[in-house]
Amino acid sequence: MLIALLPGDGIGPEVVAEAKRVLDALAIPGLAYEDALVGGAGYHEYGHPLPPETLSLARRADAILFGAVGDPRCDTLERSLRPEQAILGLRKELNLFSNLRPAKMFPELADASTLRREVAEAIDLLIVRELNGDVYFGEKGMRRTEDGLREGYDIMSYNEAEVRRIAHSAFRAARARRGLLCSVDKANVLETSQLWRDIVIEVATEYTDVALSHMYVDNAAMQLVRNPGQFDVIVTGNLFGDILSDQASMCVGSIGMLASASLDANGKGLYEPIHGSAPDIAGQGKANPLATILSAAMMLRFSLGQAEAADRIEAAVGKALASGARTADLGGTMSTSAMGDAVLAAL
Repeated sequence: MLIALLPGDGIGPEVVAEAKRVLDALAIPGLAYEDALVGGAGYHEYGHPLPPETLSLARRADAILFGAVGDPRCDTLERSLRPEQAILGLRKELNLFSNLRPAKMFPELADASTLRREVAEAIDLLIVRELNGDVYFGEKGMRRTEDGLREGYDIMSYNEAEVRRIAHSAFRAARARRGLLCSVDKANVLETSQLWRDIVIEVATEYTDVALSHMYVDNAAMQLVRNPGQFDVIVTGNLFGDILSDQASMCVGSIGMLASASLDANGKGLYEPIHGSAPDIAGQGKANPLATILSAAMMLRFSLGQAEAADRIEAAVGKALASGARTADLGGTMSTSAMGDAVLAAL
């Protein structure tokens, strides 16, 4: 089983290093690693955020553990060369269309949430985000209007096949959980969302054991802070999913706690924390590695067939938190490596 390690930029190398320490401690037979440059690091070395060598490794690997991309030194580059294009490129080239972002409140962190304890403690949801369509991959550019004004445009679009496949992913996920699926769109004003809703309703006929509901994205954002316990699985498009999953991360205490999986149709995936590269704290040992460690657990479960090992990692994270282990984002003073030590001790 080959894991491609793509640490990336900023705090990426620090948090990926801690996740690898945890994976090493499990001593899983046959597990091997290769690492490669990506993002700003790839651009500075090879002139592109997704060098051919990195893409080749990603294709060969059974799974990918990804850190973060983003480098302020690259902000003035043309968009196709900016670090963020690496993750978009991997999603497109590997057809990673289904993004799973769980948000579950660890009881020990209820006080770290900005929500009231009784509201926060009820959070146990999964956001299923479509990754290969929407405005992120639609036609875009800059142009001039007839009266000479600069105008930027990004086209939002989905075809029915794209919606259908992510809907199936979401229904299957809901079937394996509590059987509740909420489809989030903006069908009252967007034709793209109307198609989304129509197709999700069609797919629902194949999953009569799952209760389907619909919610406009603005209401969903409000409900995530008002009553997040009502949600089991949320399925939504690329743009809305990006925003709602970040919001959900703060509901459970910190963006440094949320893992994610981006899967293709066969279960191969790229696993990453949902936080960014945080260049302001890079190299200072302040980053929370738990989202990356939990991403490694998802990797073991969804792509490598190691569910028992995944359970062990998740239990160790809970035990470390119960012992009082906290990085700065959680109100503590632990360094990145010290938090890794706490998880290893619990493991």
